[in-house]
Amino acid sequence: MGKKLILRGTLAGAIAGLISFVFARIFAEPQIRAAINYESARDAAQEAIDKAAGIATVEGGHEVFTRSIQENIGIGAGMILFGAAMGALFAVVFAVCLGRTGRLRPRSLSLLVAGAGFLGFYLVPFVKYPANPPSIGHAETIQERSGLYLLMVFCSLMFLFGAAWLGKQLGPRLGNWNAALVAGAVFVVGIGLLMLVLPSFGELGINRANYGNFATETPQPLKDADGTIVFPGFPADVLYSFRIYSVAAQAILWTALGLIFAPMAERLLAPRRDASSQQELVTR
Repeated sequence: MGKKLILRGTLAGAIAGLISFVFARIFAEPQIRAAINYESARDAAQEAIDKAAGIATVEGGHEVFTRSIQENIGIGAGMILFGAAMGALFAVVFAVCLGRTGRLRPRSLSLLVAGAGFLGFYLVPFVKYPANPPSIGHAETIQERSGLYLLMVFCSLMFLFGAAWLGKQLGPRLGNWNAALVAGAVFVVGIGLLMLVLPSFGELGINRANYGNFATETPQPLKDADGTIVFPGFPADVLYSFRIYSVAAQAILWTALGLIFAPMAERLLAPRRDASSQQELVTR
């Protein structure tokens, strides 16, 4: 039964990843293209300033894959594989929760697990470390940024599991509604304290002597030796739109995963539920 659920979860996740990719390709990709164009133009402006100051410049390397391949085949394959991986993990969590959530139907449980996945894997970490398009951040801090983000994801999931366990323990004493409120409050307070302790991405570059105009997370206006602005800072509307579409793409992925997996699990588990019902009637 477990292998069948995981197989269905993987299939549902792959389909959900494809749906999410279609949305991202239409709405998020133009923002990525705008960010890349900004980065290229800024590099050209920086190179001109360096040449005027007599500083040697280093030419960038050529792309292994064209931009067209990256934004279609590359991102598409990546999102489908990511969806499949999340679908397999989703099915494992679903199987663990099955039978431990009272009389909750498989369809309802599927949507509940999908909502928890979206919250724990993406939305909560996004609040602290929102998604950024190309040209945001700096190569010198990529390891620190990746490590902090993964730490935030891990803590978010652990806090979520802890809140679910706490709610279940308090249920018989406080009632399900009050127990859920208490567990939710504990989760919010715990995550809030963690976010206060962890540094922001922008703070990682403040202590770097050669961080220059990237002392903050978002590139600031580029200035020449006289302090005159020769190139604007990163467009705020591009950053805002990219982050909104990133959240929407993830919400679509997890929603589609829950909705697609629900009827699959319902059909798979229906014979077992029917057999259990018949056994109860015989016992009576």
